Amino acid sequence: MSEKKMTSSRRHHLKSLMLQIAANWIENEKKEIAAAKQAYMAEHCPAPNLGGDQATLMETCKKLHALIDKVDEERYDLQAKVGKADKEIDDLKIKVVDLAGVKKPALKRVRMSADAMLKALLGSKHTVNLDLRANLKQVKKEVKEEPIEAGDWRKNIEDKADRKKMFESS
Repeated sequence: MSEKKMTSSRRHHLKSLMLQIAANWIENEKKEIAAAKQAYMAEHCPAPNLGGDQATLMETCKKLHALIDKVDEERYDLQAKVGKADKEIDDLKIKVVDLAGVKKPALKRVRMSADAMLKALLGSKHTVNLDLRANLKQVKKEVKEEPIEAGDWRKNIEDKADRKKMFESS
């Protein structure tokens, strides 16, 4: 069973058709959103009555200011909720990183003497030449001789070495 491959011109044609359909969908969606906005504004924000005397206009302005204050309070509350949610999201992202564990980079071995390391860390303050072995305590090793017992295996060590060579050679 051999599968037929699509030619590049056919693939290009299909891709352009898909893009045209997607563009039409986006255009229709924009029109629907604009119509929904218009309907919402007509329902919730009727046109103010501008006819009448000065007292009526003042009353209308006061109502508009009250509505503006109410909307500002709602906007502030929503901003606070969004800020709180963003902070929570950031905290959760940090927890995810902590749970996954931070991958430590592979360290390179650097050949550096203790003096060079101290100079790099301390800068010009470090002037003392550091000899780590100079301060070590000198210990003399005492050799203890143990008495050789009659059944001790150490008495014929040369014989044992010969036997070992005999087994290794075979």
